[in-house]
Amino acid sequence: MVIGVGNPFRRDDGVGPVVVEALRDRVPDGIVLTVSDGEPGRMLDLWHGADTVVLVEAVRTQPARPGRLHTLSAAEAAAHGAGSASTHALGLGECLALAKALDRLPRELVVHAVEASDIALGTGLSEPVQSALPDLIDRVAASVREASDHH
Repeated sequence: MVIGVGNPFRRDDGVGPVVVEALRDRVPDGIVLTVSDGEPGRMLDLWHGADTVVLVEAVRTQPARPGRLHTLSAAEAAAHGAGSASTHALGLGECLALAKALDRLPRELVVHAVEASDIALGTGLSEPVQSALPDLIDRVAASVREASDHH
């Protein structure tokens, strides 16, 4: 399952849904492609029963390097929970910590993130995030292929 986390009406925060759309013709049948606003309860429901989950989202970091890509394991992403790097109200780290506490983490989870430049209201990705998009899509597609090969 691939979950594009984000809000397409907050500029770079819409990168997750953009990646999911781009993958529609690039992943094997049987791979679920979906989007989420990142609210933890809905995220846990979405991936319930999924063996492998690939999350795609925008993050804020200090110092910021817009367009830089990150690939994190569930443990690494959960560790980033403090001072949430996620662009969503309740960060991905908190969501993963909650999933772990409730024993609702998928067996395998990987997070592909891109550093956001602009999460103001509006549509369309900033130039740094747009430039990083092909690499981000390739990384997510590679994770999906890898997971498919293991099953």
